[in-house]
Amino acid sequence: MGVKNHTKSKTQHKTQQGNFFEDFYPGMVLRHATPRTITSGDQALYTALYGSRFAFSSSDEFARSLGFDRAPVDDFFAFHIVFGKTVSDISLNAVANLGYAEGVFGVPLYPGDTVSTVSDVIGVKENSNGKTGVVYVRSTGRNQHGEMVLQYVRWVMVRKRDVDAAAPVVVVPELSESVAAGSLSIPKEVNLTGYDFTLSGSTYRWGDYSVGERIAHVDGMTIEEAEHQMATRLYQNTAKVHFNQHTESQGRFGRRLIYGGHIISIARALSFNGMENAFKVVAINGGAHVAPTFAGDTIYAWSEVLDKIELSECGDIGALRIRLVATKNSNGENFPLKNSEEQYRENVVLDFDYTVLMPK
Repeated sequence: MGVKNHTKSKTQHKTQQGNFFEDFYPGMVLRHATPRTITSGDQALYTALYGSRFAFSSSDEFARSLGFDRAPVDDFFAFHIVFGKTVSDISLNAVANLGYAEGVFGVPLYPGDTVSTVSDVIGVKENSNGKTGVVYVRSTGRNQHGEMVLQYVRWVMVRKRDVDAAAPVVVVPELSESVAAGSLSIPKEVNLTGYDFTLSGSTYRWGDYSVGERIAHVDGMTIEEAEHQMATRLYQNTAKVHFNQHTESQGRFGRRLIYGGHIISIARALSFNGMENAFKVVAINGGAHVAPTFAGDTIYAWSEVLDKIELSECGDIGALRIRLVATKNSNGENFPLKNSEEQYRENVVLDFDYTVLMPK
């Protein structure tokens, strides 16, 4: 009888674990996988998740009246798609996404367009605990023609693979406090001579808003577990903290966290009531997710006008720089953001600075 050859099989480790802090270095370029073609179904699902009512991204006919071929997708849907491409390379092992800066929206994104994203690492700084570090990246999303859809900077706290790995040379980029008027990208198609204030939902124009004015958006939206799971999958955001209750039950909070971008989209949708004619987002000046949010929380929002920006080449359009604040389970027009020690109060979950276009 022949002797059987018992060959011990070897496990093939072909899965990707994502980058850890010590893998990043300034000058590193990451071309992210899985280009995404946007469909009208995506657009409909985004509306179903947030109920945004801005006419410009809801109605082809309204968009055509402003010089566009049809309605582009919501600007923050474009943001989520560009962001989602980056997660598996940048924040799969993140502890938290800390902030944004220098975000500029480029050409409008339409169903049928395909989005790809590339990120450049522009800074690294190990934290004092030696277990994590902050990575700064500038991510650029482009359509199939190579045209910029969105470019922005974010910084992320990422775990180290080896706590004994040497700390890198600290590089912290200097970032602008806000996007200058000259850097704003105004769509070349836009023409507001046919703007219909009845269909948009309000007669309030750029001149009706004052610097320092606060607008409580009144409405609230409760986050359902299924909705935030569906939203994060829609963006192909693979961050573990949003999906895996088995692992997150052993974590700091004992449950899955809501994706911070989900809060941005809720707050933007809520802001329609009071800012109906803020039809186009053109910049992300800054922002921070200052506290975690969970399924079952109810989100409220209010806006503060930080600046009014004249656009010299667009006589019928003005820009407003807006501070958009989201709170959970607390609706107060004069809700204080911080306590006497300059710490955010516990119900504040988002402090976001962005710029919108509005008819004059």
